[in-house]
Amino acid sequence: MIITDIKKGRKYLSAVYIDGELAVRLDTRVIVENGIRPGLEIDDEKLKEYIDLSNTRRAKEKALWLIANRDHSKKELIDKIAKTADKESARIAAERMEELGLVNDEKFARRYLNELINIKHFSIKGAKYKLIQKGIDKDLIDEILEDMEVDSRKNIKALIEKKYLRNLSDEKGKRRCIAALQRMGYGYSDINSVLKEYIEDEYYNEF
Repeated sequence: MIITDIKKGRKYLSAVYIDGELAVRLDTRVIVENGIRPGLEIDDEKLKEYIDLSNTRRAKEKALWLIANRDHSKKELIDKIAKTADKESARIAAERMEELGLVNDEKFARRYLNELINIKHFSIKGAKYKLIQKGIDKDLIDEILEDMEVDSRKNIKALIEKKYLRNLSDEKGKRRCIAALQRMGYGYSDINSVLKEYIEDEYYNEF
């Protein structure tokens, strides 16, 4: 196979023509760095090597762009990169970010747990579910939680006063409040106990 033409495109991509037909689009910098040029004879194995180099290069750049915007867990980073790259390139890029210290699941988990529990007032159960979704190991989550002081009643109160207090005067509002708190992982008994502090006994007993 002979490379017959290379046409530069946007976003550092170039169209590579082989035997007169468009064969693949490669990262322009990979083309320059590897001396890929019209007239060069290549085989399928070499073409695959160039494609892999291009995919990995672009995956790493996507990883850096994502990390620059906010912290990510390793799994989260792989999943996002894989939306525009192959899974293997996404994995290689995420592992490189991990080697550079730009991705650290423990640091990510500590920051995210603190945000969920102390700022957004999630329950322990709700916060753990969120972290597991992001690929954080369950044992690591439990280890971090052992170092944290979590006051569930205080968090429930904070949520009620911030979002639901003015809606507790009718049954529909109370039910919405309970449902929302349960979605965040709080048990009915804890919610019920805290709500009694905000609703008059005789009115509450009707609920």
